[in-house]
Amino acid sequence: MGNEQKTAAVEMKGIVKKFGDFVANDHIDLTVQKGEVHAILGENGAGKSTLMNVLYGLYQPTEGEIFINGQKVIMDGPNKAIEMGIGMVHQHFMLVQPFTVVENIVLGIEPTKGLVVDLKSAREKVVELSKRYNMAIDPDAKIEDISVGMQQRVEILKVLYRGADILILDEPTASLTPQEITELIETIGHLTKDGKSVILITHKLKEITSCADRCTIIRAGKYIDTVDVDQVNENELAAMMVGRDVSFTVEKPDKTPGDVVLEVKDLHGNDYRDIEILRGFNIQVRSGEIVGIAGVDGNGQTELVEILTGLKKATSGSVTVNGQDAYNVTPRRAFDLGVTSIPADRQKYGLVLDFTVAENLILQNYEKHPFAKKGFLQKGNIDTHAKELIDKFDIRPRGTEQHPAGTLSGGNQQKVIIAREVTNDSDLLIAVNPTRGLDVGAIEFVHKYLVEQRNKGRAVLLVSFELDEIMSLSDRIEVIFEGKITGSVPGKDADEKTLGFMMAGGAQHE
Repeated sequence: MGNEQKTAAVEMKGIVKKFGDFVANDHIDLTVQKGEVHAILGENGAGKSTLMNVLYGLYQPTEGEIFINGQKVIMDGPNKAIEMGIGMVHQHFMLVQPFTVVENIVLGIEPTKGLVVDLKSAREKVVELSKRYNMAIDPDAKIEDISVGMQQRVEILKVLYRGADILILDEPTASLTPQEITELIETIGHLTKDGKSVILITHKLKEITSCADRCTIIRAGKYIDTVDVDQVNENELAAMMVGRDVSFTVEKPDKTPGDVVLEVKDLHGNDYRDIEILRGFNIQVRSGEIVGIAGVDGNGQTELVEILTGLKKATSGSVTVNGQDAYNVTPRRAFDLGVTSIPADRQKYGLVLDFTVAENLILQNYEKHPFAKKGFLQKGNIDTHAKELIDKFDIRPRGTEQHPAGTLSGGNQQKVIIAREVTNDSDLLIAVNPTRGLDVGAIEFVHKYLVEQRNKGRAVLLVSFELDEIMSLSDRIEVIFEGKITGSVPGKDADEKTLGFMMAGGAQHE
């Protein structure tokens, strides 16, 4: 043990972190060796991010000690952490959208020549770093124009540029496509080969089994165990994380779909660069069925959802909901026609982060009975409604109806949106990556609710980059490629290989 203490890159001993009476971390121990990938596994709100925020100096521990490379350290802020060689990539990226990749990476530590910022030498160093760790980036692109996967590489390069040897990646794959996840896992391999230690905060079991050496499990703020990943399977990890056995299969009774709720014909639309991305898209979704759209990110899914929910205008085509014209309507009109959605970006489109949870739960219905009377909000009724949904949808911590939505963990923010949208009782529910950033217990829960909506006779359009999710939930899977549907497969007959081939543009019959 004495030997281990000297060589451990990070040791956290007996960490307690309280917020008022709430104990987020309750005597947690963590040891991370040099050159290892150490996963921290736990449900949403288990205290994983809090623990890492303590290590990174964003929070001060209520009790406990931190050792970096055997040396006891008081982490009094992120500057101290950076000085100790720790870098953190947050779940929601901290990038300046109008700035270029290089400008973001050197922000705050810009190299100068005399009084002028020397971007040329910075760019050279950034390009060299990206080659060394095999991370493809365009150094001159603006952040607002690049994919989420590339934005993440920028965040990783930003901490490497500052000399980090210990990297904390907080839910790094929450917004990535399967292909980008594979690339990230390769990047992590390059980092550890170079002797760097990577701490991976996640609740995705597949990722842990594919790239972590060891895993520490936290449940409800308490330390459960540290295990060697090659000695456990996904079911054992899930049970340790949630405290019970978790079912990975979705129970779905056979059901004959009803009338057509959504019909999209020959839809054309442009992306943010004004380049055509939807090129004659057609789809029908009937009541009592879940139709999944499978495709690699960037084939027009985002634009389709934005057009259907009123956030973007199509260039031509037709959209009807229950036979009524829904082409290029406003978001309010789409809602009145019976369309609700679980959006892809919960913080940008799903919630008003500064509003309370109770207020977020009535965003579309605030002017209706029982939430308003003669133009005045009825606070008592709004709070009662919120308490009921917080209980029913297991939004944690309990009693958060008066807290700003921005203070909840990502997974619990997602539950607030789902609670609101499935209780809105619409005819068409559009769910975009509904379980992004959720743990297995919460995924099981969301899937149950989506199937329940279908069983109640609603039409559900599911857009997801998780193929497992598309295959286990959909009654019918439509494959999108280059802006149109190129094939259709009954959900029960789908397999990953065939879908992957079709998603890459392969013909259906091959």
